[in-house]
Amino acid sequence: MYNTAEDARNCPRGDIRIVEDLKSGLVRNDTFDPSLVDYDSAYQNEQANSAPFRQHLDWAADLISDKIGLDDLVEVGCGKGTFLEILAGRGASITGFDPTYEGNSHRIQKRYFGPELGFSAKGLVLRHVLEHIPDPYAFLCQLRDANGGRGLIYIEVPCFDWICGKRSWFDIFYEHVNYFRLSDFRKIFGKAPAMGHCFGGQYLYVIGDLSSLREPEYDPQDPVMFPDGFIASLQDRASASTKSDVVWGGASKGVIYALLRERAGASVEAVIDINPSKQGRFLAGTGLRVSAPEEVLPNLPRSSRILVMNPNYCEEIRTMSNDAFTYVEVGND
Repeated sequence: MYNTAEDARNCPRGDIRIVEDLKSGLVRNDTFDPSLVDYDSAYQNEQANSAPFRQHLDWAADLISDKIGLDDLVEVGCGKGTFLEILAGRGASITGFDPTYEGNSHRIQKRYFGPELGFSAKGLVLRHVLEHIPDPYAFLCQLRDANGGRGLIYIEVPCFDWICGKRSWFDIFYEHVNYFRLSDFRKIFGKAPAMGHCFGGQYLYVIGDLSSLREPEYDPQDPVMFPDGFIASLQDRASASTKSDVVWGGASKGVIYALLRERAGASVEAVIDINPSKQGRFLAGTGLRVSAPEEVLPNLPRSSRILVMNPNYCEEIRTMSNDAFTYVEVGND
């Protein structure tokens, strides 16, 4: 998020070229440059302001409690500490590691989790971190070694099969170096007590045994099938747009959607987000200002379309806006 529209429009930019590695079988952005990405205090990825997402976090906490337990946990890349505090509230003995953490919780150390700490745990938590790491297998090996070569790990990442199946072009963005399928984790872990889809199919979850890590290999019987016409709906949406289209959701989906709509010659009118940390700030690329619902809705024509960037939040958004507009679930085309 940026403090001025000018800074937002002048944000760092990079190319994206999605490839399948023919040695490992993993999918990545082949042009990724880590020097363009800085996870500082301006990086706002907190979703827990939304009730549906809080329900998802409760579901994940239930799974960890059932499959790993609440004794002796470490969360790697704990961000703002929201999920860590949920687990701690359930009685978990947990320590978080994140050098960008801004709070003052005694449970969180503002540094990376590594072998030099001499710190190991029964279970590790890795939520929405692995997709940001240039070499995910090597990173998992580092975590294994840092944890004494043992332990279970809960991993949660976006599902590439869902992105392809929905032709969700706005779910491809620069911060995500990797795009995972469930079959990838079957290759990476020899033992995995649990794995599957969650959050309406948008995410993958895995509970893997770190001692069973093995280097993934390309499977010619399971190639990535990138869909034809992946961005065809972009032009369809641009041609069907109205001057009062409003994006609800100022996270990564909203950033990419608004940017490519602008490039297609059909800019959106406004962006709404319920996260106070985003309100009054500006989206990368377009420089669109993020507004609270009460800033936009009272003066919005009833003929307007609310473009819901994540279908999981549609009912919540309808309720918050008195079901007064036309709602388009962008991720359910």
